[in-house]
Order: sequence, then C-alpha cells, then structure tokens
Amino acid sequence: MLADTDSRWKWGMLTARQLVPADGVDPYLLERPEPPSARQLAEAGVAPDALVTVRMTGLAGVLARRRPDVLVLALPGGGTVSAVHALAAGWPAAVRRPLLVTGYVGVVYEKVVEGLLARSGTDIVLANCTDDAERFRAVYAGLGLDPDVVVETSLPFLREAAPRERSGPFTVTFAGQPSVPASHADRSYLVRRLVQHARLHPGRVVNLKLRSVPGERVTHAEPHPYHALLRRAPGELPANLRITVGDMGEALAATDLLVTVSSTAALEAMSLGVPTVLLTDFGVRESLGNAYFSGSGCLASFDEVDAGATPAVDPAWARRHGVGGPGPGNLVDRVTALLETEPAPLRPYYTAERSPAYLPGLLASYGLGPDGRAARLGPSGDGQAARMVRKAIRSTARSFYRSGTHVVAPALRKLGSL
Repeated sequence: MLADTDSRWKWGMLTARQLVPADGVDPYLLERPEPPSARQLAEAGVAPDALVTVRMTGLAGVLARRRPDVLVLALPGGGTVSAVHALAAGWPAAVRRPLLVTGYVGVVYEKVVEGLLARSGTDIVLANCTDDAERFRAVYAGLGLDPDVVVETSLPFLREAAPRERSGPFTVTFAGQPSVPASHADRSYLVRRLVQHARLHPGRVVNLKLRSVPGERVTHAEPHPYHALLRRAPGELPANLRITVGDMGEALAATDLLVTVSSTAALEAMSLGVPTVLLTDFGVRESLGNAYFSGSGCLASFDEVDAGATPAVDPAWARRHGVGGPGPGNLVDRVTALLETEPAPLRPYYTAERSPAYLPGLLASYGLGPDGRAARLGPSGDGQAARMVRKAIRSTARSFYRSGTHVVAPALRKLGSL
C-alpha cells in the first residue's frame, strides 16, 4: 500500500486489509516534505517501524525486490498517473507486475472526469456506491476506455448500524473539514454558530471534531484552523463546548446528531443510524460538496439545528450512495480472478502523444521525466529542477507558518499572560 497523507493512509490500509490480514500489508510512504505524524499513522493502523519511505523515481525498483501481488495506490490523481508511468517504465520484464488498485477516499462531488482519467491504466478503480459506479463506467465507456475496471464496493470505514444504547447528555458533533468552507469569514461563522448552539442548549454537549492536531500535515491545507478561531471567539466559551481529535468512529459512538458541511463523516453517521445534518447556510453547491447529498433528506440550516432538527436519511438515497453497500466482496472476487491471469501492459490515458502539454509537468512534480523515468537534468532540466526546489521551499514555508501560528504563537500569548 502506497500513500502520502492522513486520510489516504486510513483508506489505503483498510482497503488493503480487505484482501489480506494486517501482517500481509507492506506500508510504503511516498516521500514528501511533511510526512504524517506518528499519531496519524497509528490511527491508520501503521507501526512507524514498519514504514518504508520511497520516492516515485525509485518505486519500481523497490517494489520489484519485494514482488507484491497487489499495490493499493492511495494517492491523488497526479500521484496515481505518476505511479502508473513509473511502473510502466521501470518494471522488470521478467517479473510479474502487481495488480494496481485505486479509488477515492470519500465522497466524489467534483472533477469526476479529471479524477477518473488520472486513475485510468490501473487494473481496478473502486467506486464507493452504485451511483458512483454508474457514473464512472459511463465516463470510461464514453472515452473508449474499459468500463469493467470499475468495481463497486463500500467505503472501508463505514460500519453497520447496531442497536444504540446511549446514556449521558445529548451530544452534537460538528465534523470540521480543512478546506470546506475555505474563507476566514465562513469558518468564523461556523465557530460563532457552534458557540451559540452550546449556549442555547446548556444540557447538550457540543463537540468540535478536528481532523488533526496543530502541526500535522493533512490531505487538504487548512488556512484558518477552527481551534485558532475558537480561541479568538469573544466572551467566555460555554463549558459544554469541547474540542475532540481522533477516530471518527469513536466520536460517532458518543454522538446523537452529526453536523457538517459535506464531510464523508456524514456517510459514516448515516451508516450507524446517527441523525445527520448537511448545512445549507452557505448554499447548496457542488464546490462545497453538500450538493452531493441532495435527496438525502438531511440538508438543513443551523437555525433548524438550533430548533432541534434531527433528520433521518432517506433509505433509497442511502442505498444508492453507499450506506449498507456490498462491502469488500466484489473487490476480493475481482482481485482473485485477476491474479489467475497474466496482467496486461500498463496503459495510462495520459501519454506523451495524447497530452504533450499536460503530462510532462505533472510527472515533473514527482521527479519523473516524460518517459516515466527519473528526470535528467540538463539545459531544460535545470529549469525543471528550479521549479521543484521552489515547490519544496513553499511547502516547507507553509509548514513553518502552520507551526508558528498553531503552536508557537499560542505559547507566547500564554507566557505573556503570566
């Protein structure tokens, strides 16, 4: 299993473990400027000492020595394209290549065609529900690609509903997202509404569920962290308003109402039978992701939450969108069948002939040349190297900025108040 950031680690490991026991999965970290923390790896079920860090330029050589049967690619689209090209260029002809399995970490609400073309050339593209499977196959068929690579499965972290024996105060959990909504004003608005809800309902517990702790790298950058906005909220914070971090499944076990803008946590809550609200306060828009939940019966405003709304998901919508889906059976069956045949040559959609203005830059961001091998520096390569250095510097600068605003600045403010 090859992954880069936090949510992809969780999805990738759970997907791989649907095929083999935990001790049969070799976890590979794609080298990046900011690796996941020990806490993030532990949450995904990865022991730090089992981790092997690889570069895209050395991926084929490292894997050829281990000869895996299956490689789960838990990467963004550009990383998947680059991995397919790297393996196509560097895999030894005398060694059977691994089956390549990829998919989506959560709800697919935008860039559908772009994401699917980035994942073409792999052996299996996982769709998390019936609705996605139908959309994906239609896209591939319309572009002359094999629609049968799409395999319908379920998000591996969805749990089946069980009888709930809740005790204690009514608990509202807000599932925060790093980049939805993105603006300071919108995120400050959500903090104000959470504080207001806690004050309106002093008998409730209101949890602000964060994806990460300060300083950790996440899949999507978080320019305005909720915990920092909450610290600057005017007045004394209600005692029943809390911040939590950790596994979403554990948080939902103690939740009576899940509120979010569009997080995949909504599907987790629905699968557990937890009432769920997708907020309409910022509109219902594809760019927010809440448009995906149209027809679910769970779209509502914060005013309605304040008034006591606890909507239940429409059963027909839930079935088409992955709640109570087929589980891992289709994936296991397809992998078993493909392992009994000789794998076909890797043929990504994006090639130097088909996309000469797009592919080289995409591969260069992972250190690869247009042929899928390690980029060679020369008169033209020097400019490419400079671009890669600038990108690394920007990433490191962002890391320092996050550390300064999330860790150092609060500590200095605390010292100043002594």
